[in-house]
Amino acid sequence: MTPQVAEILGKVETYNRLFSGHTNGLIQRMQDLPFYLRRLLRELMDPRRSLPLVIRARVYIAMILSAVYIVSPVDIIPEGILGIVGLLDDLLILLIFFLHVAAIYRSVLYARHGGS
Repeated sequence: MTPQVAEILGKVETYNRLFSGHTNGLIQRMQDLPFYLRRLLRELMDPRRSLPLVIRARVYIAMILSAVYIVSPVDIIPEGILGIVGLLDDLLILLIFFLHVAAIYRSVLYARHGGS
């Protein structure tokens, strides 16, 4: 296999992974996070791009709720008692927020690019 063919097959595999409607494992979803979050941020900031109002609202609500939990002194694992270990629940909430927002945006891309 020539390097050009391998590169093209790699690009096709990446495209299929990112834009297919199939669910992926947690590790794969975490690897895809930078792609989805960059594209979502670009769409949220650019007034020429049209992201449905419902999707924008879901993203903003998730962001606000996550920020409120992270900033609030009430935690599942309190930092005052357990120190640095207490930050684990905040990191978990942040990871869940990113994965949730990426899943929302993945569904938007899937619907836009030929999905049902």
